[in-house]
Amino acid sequence: MTNDKCTRIKQRNPPDAAIGMNFLTYVLHVVSSGAIAYYTARQVRDPLTRPNTLAGFQLAESGLVPFLTKLSQRASAEGDEWLAERLAKHAADETRHGQIFAHALKQLNKQVIDFQQKREKTSEEKPKERQRSPFFDAFFKDYSPEQLKPENIEWNVFLASTYILELDASKDFVRMANVLPEDEQTSRNLKKSLLSVAQDETGHANYLYEAMTRRMPATQVQKLIDEWRTRKVNAIFAFTSNLFQGKEKPRSLVTDGVPAEIPESQPQELAAV
Repeated sequence: MTNDKCTRIKQRNPPDAAIGMNFLTYVLHVVSSGAIAYYTARQVRDPLTRPNTLAGFQLAESGLVPFLTKLSQRASAEGDEWLAERLAKHAADETRHGQIFAHALKQLNKQVIDFQQKREKTSEEKPKERQRSPFFDAFFKDYSPEQLKPENIEWNVFLASTYILELDASKDFVRMANVLPEDEQTSRNLKKSLLSVAQDETGHANYLYEAMTRRMPATQVQKLIDEWRTRKVNAIFAFTSNLFQGKEKPRSLVTDGVPAEIPESQPQELAAV
């Protein structure tokens, strides 16, 4: 990405969530963030693990769209049009991100496995109880799945938890983009796409922070952010602990070939590939 383009799309960075936390939490935050940065950067740089990593991003980004859409409708029904509009844009951004990662997989002749079809083929088997990952189990400790549904989740819980996730994602995508080689077209286009996604995530963190400041005093905002930063640190350690113990074995998310139906609006970042 050229310097002039960076200048045109640069947004105001949201406040650093590390500010205000106690020293121990800060140290753990730095250590855990560094570990995750190294892990994700290595996964996306390695041609062998890149497809599965991109598929995980596609599923995560696309999977958030229905949740955000329902939250936007809820905010509108409650009379908060300011938040409703930003949630709707957030959902549109995540839709585009899913398309970006789908097209990135297409360039590798890969596509996400159709898990819905897979479930239908094994519908005669007794369904297993769906469990949250160790990361989200720790991140949302003491919150039941019912409490986290869009019609039930407390606004402060949604705003603070998602702010932390979006803020960190904006930095993670930049780190991943920076380790990609520039000696071939596919990697160069993926780098541009990751930087574009990172820019959107920064915008999401900005509006989420502003939404909190519209609802509560600055001291309460910081206290809420500190709580969810601590939860994120604990969640990362839970994830890495399971990973090192062999309990968290990554499953394959991709299969060979390209989807029969390509998303209607091809992401501009990959249009030239």
